[in-house]
Amino acid sequence: MEAHQHSPDSSSEECTVLEAPPDKNACPQHAGKVADLYCTDCECVLCEDCMSDHEEHPTIPLSQALEQHRSSLQERLGTVQNRLPQISDALSFIKEILQQLTSQRASIEEDIQSSFEDLHKQLDVRKSVLLMELEVTYGLKQKVLQAQVDSLTRGEGDIVATCTQSEEALAGEACVASLQAERELQEKLGELAGLGLPCQPEENDQLDLVMETDGLRKSIHNLGTIVTTSAVASQSEAMGAGLEQCIVGHPASVTIVTRDKSGGACKSGNAILSAEVFTPDGSIVDGEIVDHKNGTYEFVYIVPKEGDFSLALRLYDQHIKGSPFKLTVNRVLEAEVEVSPSTTTATSSAAYATPSTGSSEGAKRRGKSPGQKKKGSKRASSALGTPRRKTQNPIEDDLIFRIGTKGRNKGEFTNLQGVAASSSGRILIADSNNQCVQIFSNEGEFKTRFGVRGRSPGQLQRPTGVAVHPSGDIIIADYDNKWVSIFSCEGKFKAKLGSGRLMGPKGVSVDQNGHVIVVDNKACTVFIFQLTGKLITKFGSRGNGDKQFAGPHFAAVNKNNEIIVTDFHNHSVKVFTPEGELVLKFGSNGEGNGQFNAPTGVAVDVNGNIIVADWGNSRIQVFDGSGSFLSYINTSADPLYGPQGLALTSDGHVVVADSGNHCFKVYRYLQ
Repeated sequence: MEAHQHSPDSSSEECTVLEAPPDKNACPQHAGKVADLYCTDCECVLCEDCMSDHEEHPTIPLSQALEQHRSSLQERLGTVQNRLPQISDALSFIKEILQQLTSQRASIEEDIQSSFEDLHKQLDVRKSVLLMELEVTYGLKQKVLQAQVDSLTRGEGDIVATCTQSEEALAGEACVASLQAERELQEKLGELAGLGLPCQPEENDQLDLVMETDGLRKSIHNLGTIVTTSAVASQSEAMGAGLEQCIVGHPASVTIVTRDKSGGACKSGNAILSAEVFTPDGSIVDGEIVDHKNGTYEFVYIVPKEGDFSLALRLYDQHIKGSPFKLTVNRVLEAEVEVSPSTTTATSSAAYATPSTGSSEGAKRRGKSPGQKKKGSKRASSALGTPRRKTQNPIEDDLIFRIGTKGRNKGEFTNLQGVAASSSGRILIADSNNQCVQIFSNEGEFKTRFGVRGRSPGQLQRPTGVAVHPSGDIIIADYDNKWVSIFSCEGKFKAKLGSGRLMGPKGVSVDQNGHVIVVDNKACTVFIFQLTGKLITKFGSRGNGDKQFAGPHFAAVNKNNEIIVTDFHNHSVKVFTPEGELVLKFGSNGEGNGQFNAPTGVAVDVNGNIIVADWGNSRIQVFDGSGSFLSYINTSADPLYGPQGLALTSDGHVVVADSGNHCFKVYRYLQ
């Protein structure tokens, strides 16, 4: 039989029937129908069978509806895609905050460990001292009593032995042979009868321990506090007359209310808040921020001249709601300031700022508030740097040279603050808003500068104070980074100190032991550190008492290793021991000899005289070591405008940061 074979065209597989794909515009309600309309009310597609249910509804061609939907989708896609850079920036910023939070946690943990290790060491030292004191006291008492015991024991032994011998002699037969021995015993008994023995105690057994531990336990229980708030910038807001009106040379006040992410008012203080008023020429007018410790803060500032101003309020380096605020400030005419009380109201209609909201409230803020005048507010009475009084007898010191203009290049400054002078003939300038330190020779020749803007160790955010350590290291107070950075003389970063402790370091100095003196403007406290970063001591708090400060600025150290601090808003200079005990206080608010309107920079000459930059009066005053006024440095050749840091150069001249004029000046100083 022939095998059955399949022919190529006789496949046993069934043929697959290919169906036409469904119409992409098919009506979802009626099979086989094509939708060609779109109901805008119901937002659905329609075929001819659907029309009976949508006769009175507006319709458009399906193609038009599809095009509109595509256009809308594309628009929304673009909107959402445009958010990606914003989200990316926010992500980077929040990651940076998280990193800073982690870094701060590590720093505080290190401080806690270090502090308690120090306490343990101090307790161990005290324990050793007490044990040693116990041994010494016991030894002295034991020696006296033991000597008394030994003396009595010997006396007792002699008496017992002699008495025994005498009793034995008496028990025997009396004879010539025993006569001599009995005579000797009788003499010895006579001696023993009169023997002086220390029968009364010559010491006592008192050894008590007084340990006042209750107060210590309470102090330990309350030792240390982790300070934070839940405040966020996006919810926090500002209010007050300082946002609506302002007069040239008069204080304006703004209240800041901090809120959490849900808009709830924060009830505690210690938030990190910064406030800056930018003048038309770009310089900064500082003010004072007062923490009311209840979640609200007050910023008081004074504008130095008329024009358009910008007020920036930042919480944790982020603008709060509405910040920056715009203000237009009008000048008070000099004649209007001097009018009698009966005519004040009639002449003050043009004296107030016209803010962006158009408010022009009346004459409520004409009075001067001592202690609130801000830098650059130069009055006519002190236009030459010294008040116009013939009795003041200024020393005729001359301006040697000035260096700088406003800018960001070498030899240019923007809001220069601290000044230092090295023994090697260098002048160092903390160029605050340019985030760098510039170095010049004593003759004013530019040498170098260093500094990179940022918030990481080794970077500068707002350098305000500078000092030179005997080792040659350069010490910089960074106000916004809240730490002090240490650089080599070549500008290479070496270390930082005070992180986690400082709130707003303004000025720095070095004492005769090489310790770093830090003036914390925000905390109103003076800190003393070793160069390693170990805290030695601190003193001061906010207030107007003798050992309190209100916005302290700079410090200097005299030959007695005493610390001289300028107390800005208390208009005084205070001298302390290294332990924080007040030695001397001088100065009051005013324009006369020895008075201040917010002192800033300070230096001490070889004779112990104290040189002070009088910021609000735009002058430099000289005092002897006891605080008595001596003279002015004559700045009439080129008037100062809000002087800040001040130092004595190695060749005996005075160098001052003329912040309002964006330069530093060197004056001949007659010591």
